[in-house]
Amino acid sequence: MPEMLTITINGREVQVRAGTLVSAALLTDSTPCRRSVTGQLRTALCGMGICFECRATVDGVPHRRTCQLLCHSGMVVETR
Repeated sequence: MPEMLTITINGREVQVRAGTLVSAALLTDSTPCRRSVTGQLRTALCGMGICFECRATVDGVPHRRTCQLLCHSGMVVETR
């Protein structure tokens, strides 16, 4: 069995497998990463850190590219 981690997404605890990217956890949870300046929902697009569509606040640091971060136990992700 793969190791499971608990992360918090917008105040909810979510179980993910070790080695999961934050962007994949958000997609699996059906949580968009952010809203554009015009209010459109955004999520991971390129998957390699070039488009910046996957930005979210991770562990208190804003504008982190979630497609470049592995989940760790206790991680806090805020997309609002």
